[in-house]
Amino acid sequence: MHQRTIGNDTVGRIEVGAVGLGAMPLSSKEDRPSPDDAVAVVHAALDAGVTLIDTADAYAHDEAEFGHNESLVARALAAYGGDTSGVLVATKGGHTRRGADWELDGTAGYLRRACEASLHRLGVEAIGLYQFHRPDPATPWEESMGALRSLHDAGLVRMVGISNADVGQIDAARAIVGDALVSVQNEFSPRFRSSAGELAHCARHGLAFLPWSPFGGVSAAKSLDATATAFTGVAEELGVSVYRVTVAWHLAQADVVLPIPGASRPESITDSAAGADLGLTAEQLARLDAA
Repeated sequence: MHQRTIGNDTVGRIEVGAVGLGAMPLSSKEDRPSPDDAVAVVHAALDAGVTLIDTADAYAHDEAEFGHNESLVARALAAYGGDTSGVLVATKGGHTRRGADWELDGTAGYLRRACEASLHRLGVEAIGLYQFHRPDPATPWEESMGALRSLHDAGLVRMVGISNADVGQIDAARAIVGDALVSVQNEFSPRFRSSAGELAHCARHGLAFLPWSPFGGVSAAKSLDATATAFTGVAEELGVSVYRVTVAWHLAQADVVLPIPGASRPESITDSAAGADLGLTAEQLARLDAA
């Protein structure tokens, strides 16, 4: 798999496979795979050249198993027979759970505790990429960003990211966190392109852009939808899955884009990873961009 870069000269640059693994379905799906099957998904991703794994402390069925996904990722990496030293694990803090409900806490004190708990579950001395999961309306953005800067300055995290942020919040984070801020993770997909401005902003400033839910709007089951029709049409022309085409489309948006498709079966992430090496013609890209 060809590589893309996260980081900068100040905090260091890390080369990772152009397609990452979104590990959320391994823990949050109602019909999630068994622990052994989930480990097999992570191993299939590594075999396919994936070296960026996206997780979060809140990825679980409910409050009682908070941290499930981080522990699962750590177990899978420990059990892998090959070299995992080049794998970048990106986790998140700031979402909490009350029972099965999702809540928010962006206070400095909570983020410090959440980071320390993630360090323990992942079994590392410093988290490779620590992301603020979602803005907390009850906490000033500046406080949350200051907390991330403090985590980096204390050596608990090597790089910092933010998620679900607009352009103004990105710029405020850049001002407070400085060069430690290396990535933005927003929803972006064929149907949900409202973060196109944030993607372009990241490209201008050298920040990695990690689209979450990257396959939105491409299901073959929605073939009467114009977006799905365009993507399935290109997939049929190339003789590949619509998901592989969607990954290639994401990568063509900008050099900073690293899609993180979720997967709950080894076959799914293997197919998605192959999208990194799929070539789309200018005409095909234009058709997809216009869909």
